[in-house]
Amino acid sequence: MFTVRERFHLADKFLAEFKGKQPDWGPLGYITFKRTYARPVSGDEPRTEEYWESVKRVVEGCYTIQLNHCLSLKLPWNPHKAQKSAQEMFRLMWAFKFLPPGRGLWMMGTDYIYKRGSAALNNCAFVSTEEIDTDFAEPFCFLMDLSMLGVGVAFDTKGAGKVTIQEPQIGEYTHVVEDSKEGWCDLVRAVLNAYVGRGKRPAHIDYSKIRPMGSPITTFGGIAPGPGPLIECIENVTKILAQRAGHQISSTDITDLMNVIGKCVVSGGVRRTAELALGNPDDTEYLQLKDPKLHADKLTAWRWASNNSVSAYEGMDYGIVGTQTAKNGEPGYFWQENARAYGRLKDGATWVDAKVSGTNPCAEQSLESYEICNLVETFPSRHESLDEYKRTLKFAYLYAKTVTLIPTHNERTNAIMLRNRRIGLSQSGIVESFQLHGRREHFRWCDEGYHYVCKLDKIYSQWLCVPESIKKTSVKPSGTVSLLPGVTPGIHYPHSKYYFRTIRIDKTSPLIEPIRRAGYRIEESVYGDNTWVVYFPVQEKFFERSKSQISVWEQVENVAQMQYYWADNQVSATITFQPSEAKDIPFILELYETRLKSISFLPLKEHNYPQAPYQEITREAFELGIAKLKVLDFSMVNTDEAQDLFCDGDRCEINIAPKLPEQQEVDFPEQRPEETHAPKREEIGVGA
Repeated sequence: MFTVRERFHLADKFLAEFKGKQPDWGPLGYITFKRTYARPVSGDEPRTEEYWESVKRVVEGCYTIQLNHCLSLKLPWNPHKAQKSAQEMFRLMWAFKFLPPGRGLWMMGTDYIYKRGSAALNNCAFVSTEEIDTDFAEPFCFLMDLSMLGVGVAFDTKGAGKVTIQEPQIGEYTHVVEDSKEGWCDLVRAVLNAYVGRGKRPAHIDYSKIRPMGSPITTFGGIAPGPGPLIECIENVTKILAQRAGHQISSTDITDLMNVIGKCVVSGGVRRTAELALGNPDDTEYLQLKDPKLHADKLTAWRWASNNSVSAYEGMDYGIVGTQTAKNGEPGYFWQENARAYGRLKDGATWVDAKVSGTNPCAEQSLESYEICNLVETFPSRHESLDEYKRTLKFAYLYAKTVTLIPTHNERTNAIMLRNRRIGLSQSGIVESFQLHGRREHFRWCDEGYHYVCKLDKIYSQWLCVPESIKKTSVKPSGTVSLLPGVTPGIHYPHSKYYFRTIRIDKTSPLIEPIRRAGYRIEESVYGDNTWVVYFPVQEKFFERSKSQISVWEQVENVAQMQYYWADNQVSATITFQPSEAKDIPFILELYETRLKSISFLPLKEHNYPQAPYQEITREAFELGIAKLKVLDFSMVNTDEAQDLFCDGDRCEINIAPKLPEQQEVDFPEQRPEETHAPKREEIGVGA
């Protein structure tokens, strides 16, 4: 896939400065890193990486890709300059000036990337069903394939009405499922195509080659789930399509099929992945898919698996959809024409991205069908000057651009990715930066920083002999990555100045004893799900106002300003609103339809259920909580149990089983109403 002739290595003398040391972690930083991103280290004693080892792997992987790209094309390479540059990237990551996405922290520098392609380094993707009459199964199999690599995938319902479902013919043969993600996709493809007359459904399916539940998966990591999730997936596909014979496929059918595949992948071992559906705002049936009064059974069965949005357009009537959003937070909104016409809103319409057909599950990237997105996160609130921030932008850009140098395993994706070289330099801690530097000053940083990134892209694209990136900046919602330095995620406001942040950890986890020894409060879960609940006391450093004190109008204006000054892709934001503000949502959508590319909403509700993820506390309670704490020590502990790789978002995860609203829990980011965390499971559940 990617020929590695020579490996890049950081100098031992340089690395010696960091061995045995810890960075300036946020309150949940170390536990998040060990639980989520630290890979197993080979040796006599089972353990996972310390942070310096992960950064070493990431930086060396990044420069190994650059080196071999230059070797393969016989381009200039200066080893001394590269060593100096790599050391600066290491220092910036160590100081939490920027970080790759969770995907990069987990996968960059591993042999898997060189052997299997770059898909696992990318966050999210989009696939359209518009050409479903040409290749019926392909959009569904694309979603399944990428999801099994942990990539979140959004889709549309434009294929509705383009094919007629048929009673499948049965072929007198046995389909033997190979123990690989390709094997799972092949079975789904065969069954789907049989329902549109493109092949026969196998009379028998042999699942015996799939490794049994509990078997290790060596290439990607994790524990195999056995054939159960795939068997259930095929049963659900049959349940959906068998009753539709003789009818044209509908938006409901498309969404349901994508959802049962997403459920299969999650049940198959991927702890978190993502789906977003894009429907027509005039499609009443689509808008009602998650109505519990109409579809409680299917909502519980699989419709929880996607966040549902609409493809909005200028001049539409927002009355019905806006009122529905005001009730439960869905649908969200994506303005495709704005994404096609504009980069930054400040720069006017350019139409350089006229092939955009959708967005990713967190809605921060404009994407063509079958395109994937590659993100990186910067933290302006951890910088003192614009010049310092611009230096960070150089290395954040360099990481993101490097990821585009490796093709994926999908030829159709490569044809788009290698042409567009789309990247997304994001920001977290934006609200902190408002408070630390001033709102106007932050927007000046955004404006000048954007122009600097464009300058860098010209220089490095010429050096690497690749196209300039079609778009370069965005604001992703962030998730656990922002917990490492302890900054506010994306463009969102903090919960309160002092609060307990609870996380749920399996009772069998080796993390528990070090946490207990360090003095953290631990309780048994009240829901009887075999987990402990750990309480982390948090103080927001630059606190001014909580999310409950910010009007819905101010939040939307923040998004519009960041779309104007910074993001040539999009700004992902979940706008929280009070019950008294719900009536404003249709008016907000109408007034801001020319200034936004995407947005979603979430009603603020008082959750009085026990062990809630955010619990506001007093200063005295916070000080009492931290007074008891000792240093966390995870040395010689194998913490490889739960990677948070996928979309890095608070609103773009899907999980196994929904709970009742009063029982909703989350591990790290706040989620929209349909998103709930199931008990922890291992990683990718398909042999590779």
